[in-house]
Amino acid sequence: MSELDSKFIKHEVAHHFESAEQEFDTAKLGMWTFLGQELLFFSALFVAYAVFRFLYPAMFLEAHRHLSVNMGFLNTIVLLISSFTMAMAIRSAQVSNKKHTFIYLLVTLVCAGMFMVVKYMEYMEKFHHGLLPGRWFTGEGTSEVLHIFFGLYFCLTGLHGIHVLIGMGLIIWLLIRTQKGEFYSEYYTPVEMVGLYWHLVDLVWIFLFPLLYLVG
Repeated sequence: MSELDSKFIKHEVAHHFESAEQEFDTAKLGMWTFLGQELLFFSALFVAYAVFRFLYPAMFLEAHRHLSVNMGFLNTIVLLISSFTMAMAIRSAQVSNKKHTFIYLLVTLVCAGMFMVVKYMEYMEKFHHGLLPGRWFTGEGTSEVLHIFFGLYFCLTGLHGIHVLIGMGLIIWLLIRTQKGEFYSEYYTPVEMVGLYWHLVDLVWIFLFPLLYLVG
């Protein structure tokens, strides 16, 4: 038995695929289709934001000052780092480097956790000041536009946060399988598919940060 065989569990191609290449291509096509509909989903929310921003530019400018640019910037840096480490995890899996695959996935998971901690702190500050959407709004001022802004804010960032949590669950799943030695140069499809998903999560935040935190 070779050293590679002793470290990794050989992947068996599913019976409904003719080859490993066909299995990989099918998985990638399916993932890109899923990511496409996710982009359409978020695009509808971005359109809603654009419409209200056009109608109430001055009030949106005032409302965004209730957000912490520093926290938003910190989360941007954290996600950019996680995007890099995820890419490195994929590369490590492609060259059968189990140790580095595990380490890069773990760092990605830690970055995702840091993002959620910062977002939790930010949300708690909004709850404390009553800056909530709709009838739950109890903050200073009664402007309907503030309600609209924070309705969009919680909808956009909340949905993005749910995607981050889903990504964390997938990364934990990859970590378990990596530890078992299931990913190597001839089979790393799940790592690359989760990587594509995670890059979408990062991309959405790259749009959210300037739209919500850098209005002006």
